Amino acid sequence: MWGPEHYLDYLYEQEEASEAITGLHSKPWQERKHDVRAALLRSLGPLPNERVALKPTVLETMDQGEYTMERVSYTTAHALQATAYVLIPKGLQGKAPAVMAWHGHGYGSREVVGLLPDGKVDESIPGIHQHFGVQLVRRGMVVIAPDVIGFGDRRLPSDRVKDPRKNSSCAPLAARLLLYGRTLAGLRVYEALRAVDYAVTREEVDTDRIGSMGFSGGGLIASMSAVLDERIRATVLSAFTSTFRGSLLAMSHCIDNYFPAILPGPDLPELIGLAAPRGLFVESGTEDPLFPVASVREAIDCLAAIYDAEKAADRFGTDLFQGKHEVSGRHSYDWLVQQLKA
Repeated sequence: MWGPEHYLDYLYEQEEASEAITGLHSKPWQERKHDVRAALLRSLGPLPNERVALKPTVLETMDQGEYTMERVSYTTAHALQATAYVLIPKGLQGKAPAVMAWHGHGYGSREVVGLLPDGKVDESIPGIHQHFGVQLVRRGMVVIAPDVIGFGDRRLPSDRVKDPRKNSSCAPLAARLLLYGRTLAGLRVYEALRAVDYAVTREEVDTDRIGSMGFSGGGLIASMSAVLDERIRATVLSAFTSTFRGSLLAMSHCIDNYFPAILPGPDLPELIGLAAPRGLFVESGTEDPLFPVASVREAIDCLAAIYDAEKAADRFGTDLFQGKHEVSGRHSYDWLVQQLKA
């Protein structure tokens, strides 16, 4: 009886009751979505207000047999540089669709592109990221896999001496940004927009056919950047889509998944639904302990209703596969290719 869980339940129920009294939840989606977008922008906090020159640099070029891989850097904001891997299919005829590939927790973008933490080729069985960037480049996509700030080489100095598989800088970055009224989620989403800015400078990229795929915490980046950037035509979310109560309020997650002061207000699937009518595919494992399948189904029902309201039901797809917290790709890869090559 001494634990705080009862207070958290009470707080959620009171806030939801308050929201119901305002009538906000009862509004049709077309009337509600403006308020949902405004709530998202408030929650993300201030973003850098000046897009400085990218000044891209190729750091390394590698021949990977079926494709060429570059390691690049570019500037995202004052005093802030990002790194990314760019995978380019060999024998490319003209311009190709591009996919922004967002990793989740782990050692960074190298997990997406089939490398070990030290940059060597990973010849073992793929982990939960399933080297999904490699799967997409093999399907003819140009893949841009940025390093999310706080992971891999983009950790704080005190964390860079630790094992990148187990240690990130999410918590200290989030805490320090809060002192400025900013959020780590907001900074990551802003950098995702800058990554698209970089993508459209690539001569191989068809700028009218850009997609995004994010796994776990990378799903937050993929979804919210798609909401804010209409250049992103189709998005795959793997092991992320749920309701707040079913996942983030039910168990421990990394602080980077939380939206400050979003409640009372829109639930997570409503925030994601702002990307409609552009394409969206949700995949999730039925045994995922972090995003339980019951919560995922609730979110899917909400998203289906939004896509119906936007007269875009044909652009919304789902796959609940037998698995845990991991990428599947059994339907999502080909769905994304179809959306971008159509």
